[in-house]
Amino acid sequence: MNVLHGVLKKTIGLGMAAVMGISLLAGCTNGDSAAEGENGERVTLKVEVFDRGNSPEPHTITNNYLTKLVQERFGDPNNIDIEFVPVQRSEEVSKLNVLMASNTDVPDIVFTYDSTVFYRYAQQGGLTDVGELLDEYGPNLKKFIGEETLAFGQLEGKQFAIPGKRAITGRYSSYIRQDWLDKLGLPVPTSTDELYTTLKAFKEKDPGGLGSQNIPMGMALAPSQFETLIFSFIKPVRGDLTYSQRYELPLHEGFKDAMQFLNKLYNEGLISKDFSLDEDKTQLAKDIQNGNIGYWSEDVDVLFYADGTLDNLYKNVEGSKVVPVDVLTNAKVENKHIKSRYASNGMYIMIPKSSKRAVEAIKYLDWMASDHNLIDMYSGIEGENYDLVDGLPVVKADAPQEVVDRIYNAGDMAIISNGKNIGDQVTNEKAWVSGFPERNQEMLKQSIAIANTDTIGPIVFGKPIEAEAQYGTTLNDKITVIIVKTAMAKPEEFEAVYEQEMQDYMSLGGAKLQEELEQALMELPTQ
Repeated sequence: MNVLHGVLKKTIGLGMAAVMGISLLAGCTNGDSAAEGENGERVTLKVEVFDRGNSPEPHTITNNYLTKLVQERFGDPNNIDIEFVPVQRSEEVSKLNVLMASNTDVPDIVFTYDSTVFYRYAQQGGLTDVGELLDEYGPNLKKFIGEETLAFGQLEGKQFAIPGKRAITGRYSSYIRQDWLDKLGLPVPTSTDELYTTLKAFKEKDPGGLGSQNIPMGMALAPSQFETLIFSFIKPVRGDLTYSQRYELPLHEGFKDAMQFLNKLYNEGLISKDFSLDEDKTQLAKDIQNGNIGYWSEDVDVLFYADGTLDNLYKNVEGSKVVPVDVLTNAKVENKHIKSRYASNGMYIMIPKSSKRAVEAIKYLDWMASDHNLIDMYSGIEGENYDLVDGLPVVKADAPQEVVDRIYNAGDMAIISNGKNIGDQVTNEKAWVSGFPERNQEMLKQSIAIANTDTIGPIVFGKPIEAEAQYGTTLNDKITVIIVKTAMAKPEEFEAVYEQEMQDYMSLGGAKLQEELEQALMELPTQ
């Protein structure tokens, strides 16, 4: 372990987060706290933990390897009992509403991925301003998160949340069947127009000999498919930044062009016929693995897991070959291959105003960001869970199940980071790739490079967009309706269908949302 500690201290940037959503009703207590164990008293720090219902025996969500590690390394030396408060994923907001309203049962540390939830409770006075606490008790934490990411947790200049730090921001890549191209003597397409020509050839010449099962372009009603296509048509609202919510895509210049292209693909039989029924991508994955699809987009990592989509395709279809490609070009942005990237923050870690343990809470998060603690939470024990290779912890493929199970909930415990943060993003990506089967690692590297090319990130407005909280759920449902109805409309009916759907979108809150976003954009300082 000393070797690990010595190497990782030089490159550390640290590890992952995941989880929840919350509601915080302001209590009437003081957010300040005495130092832990003052006058010899032992205190309790309550920390929310996400219960996914997947604890392997003999572990439970509140009694497992990592809860014991936290207690032994942080709790006991500081005279603190760490109490983990489980919240089920399916009931996260409603359960937390109850907890926050109680003032007595609310955990001292809570979190959410939803910016509207964070802003709402910050505005209502339900959260502790942790700015000075970070300066005094969280130097390691503050350095780890960084000023850019900390900005996501600020409202009117005050630090009401500590955003978790995302290790990797690339999202999507695209893929094509090289063996299909080879059979037809075609080059890899490099633009949207060339892709369309290739898809037509896939349909007409059927290089896979599939007949009615032939799908030139795989499609599902899922973000990794429709968002990839839409982003390749839209114009960002400022530089390489744009609005952060998926349901705000219809407000962009170029959205209609994207819908019209999708309509063309659908009506010419170039995409999955029943894509509207495949929201979880189950059918898409089956079609890829059975060799029915020539081109598709996906989350950057999905294909490459052991015995996953790519492995199964190669087993099922002799001679099949897939290559990552960056094809879709954006005419509104100098023909770049525009695609979305994740924000640098993963989620919002908050301390309720009613908490009497704000100091201990910050110290706990700072402990997590210190030395090798986050690495150990994510990676387990050297020689058992992982080996150190070129300074990076590489998962042992032959680790016994009981050893693997000790860190089954690492993502829900290591809350200050989303993904394994070892250093900068390049280092994080290298560490991530090393955990995949060696046979798939080179393709994953290519996919990551594509996912990082010509990306657009979300704008940090530094204030809530009230219309997001008010209309977000309704508009999120509406965007999928727009996509399906405009795609399936007859070509001669596209204009009428699109106009009607957009009128509905605007009347359901889109108009108010657009007005508020444009006003917030005007108020941003020029760069």
